[in-house]
Amino acid sequence: MTDAALPTILIVDDSPENLTVLSELLQPEYRVRAATSGEKALRVVATPPRPDIILLDVMMPGIDGYEVFSRLRSDERTSDIPVIFVTAMDSTDAEIHGLDVGAVDYIAKPIVPPILRARVRTQLELKQARDWLRNQNSYLEGELLRRMKENLLVQDVSIHALAHLAEIRDPETGNHLRRTQGYVRALANRLRHHPKFAHFLTDHIIEQLFKSAPLHDIGKVGIPDHILLKPGKLTPEEWTIMKTHAKLGSDAIEYAERDVDRPVEFLVLAKDIAHYHHERWDGTGYPDGLAGDDIPISARLMALADVFDALISPRVYKPPMTFQEARDIILAGRGSHFDPDVTDAFSQAYDEFREIAKRYTETEKVSLG
Repeated sequence: MTDAALPTILIVDDSPENLTVLSELLQPEYRVRAATSGEKALRVVATPPRPDIILLDVMMPGIDGYEVFSRLRSDERTSDIPVIFVTAMDSTDAEIHGLDVGAVDYIAKPIVPPILRARVRTQLELKQARDWLRNQNSYLEGELLRRMKENLLVQDVSIHALAHLAEIRDPETGNHLRRTQGYVRALANRLRHHPKFAHFLTDHIIEQLFKSAPLHDIGKVGIPDHILLKPGKLTPEEWTIMKTHAKLGSDAIEYAERDVDRPVEFLVLAKDIAHYHHERWDGTGYPDGLAGDDIPISARLMALADVFDALISPRVYKPPMTFQEARDIILAGRGSHFDPDVTDAFSQAYDEFREIAKRYTETEKVSLG
């Protein structure tokens, strides 16, 4: 074994004779470094090669062994180096104190060579085992993080794939999914410190809302083409069928939930958004006619985001409105169509809504007036 591959032992003792004796006992099995004071020991530890174990004399002038040990433990770069106290104090109390402060072993002078070698070997083997476990844990943590990121990516891709099933059925919607995601997050960020919303709109929930928002119209997959793609106004009968997309969407997500053994948070949010985003604050919406705070917060946010985007987007049956026209309609719906607090948040975030709409216009001619 080359010298560089040998375990490194730092011996700290104010007696040159003791350093010589200990060095001769441990070489050539180990690479030995030496320091004749606590101050020098701390400087040596800070330079490579880093010791694998330290034999530390307790009784030294200046900084004694206990102080050196305390400083080693307070520095994260040296806190895990095992320390064996080596001292002429052979009382039981001194040994107990040394072990209590955190030393891995305590050897009394005069040194018995076989005992010294055996204890050093044992502590080095324990350190190697701890290092191996630490490396394994670091690897496993890294692997877990990698797989979690991979799972989140698969989740995001799956969400968008499902959402695009509905979007493909209605090709005029373009970047509607991305815009409404952005609108929902903008509203949530404005309301996160509001007394009525702070308990719900945590960082985590806002991120989950952003992810689940694209599933709001997944139920349109179940609407017949002659209704979904009709270029003119729907008849009352056709409108009744069109309105079923809200429950169709929540039912589809609920079926997906049944395949897992515990609730999936973003699916719970997505189900509420899909089911209730056409409810109105005054209770005149659909499918359940909920009113006020009975409507889930997630759906209240999506209700405004969805209407705003529909207003500024072209459809076969209408041209796009200007941003100002859409803004006026949203504000006019405060307290009737929309939650008043959500509407106020929209008013504050109006410029951000405009920026989001402009950012995702490459497949639609959104009016920028």
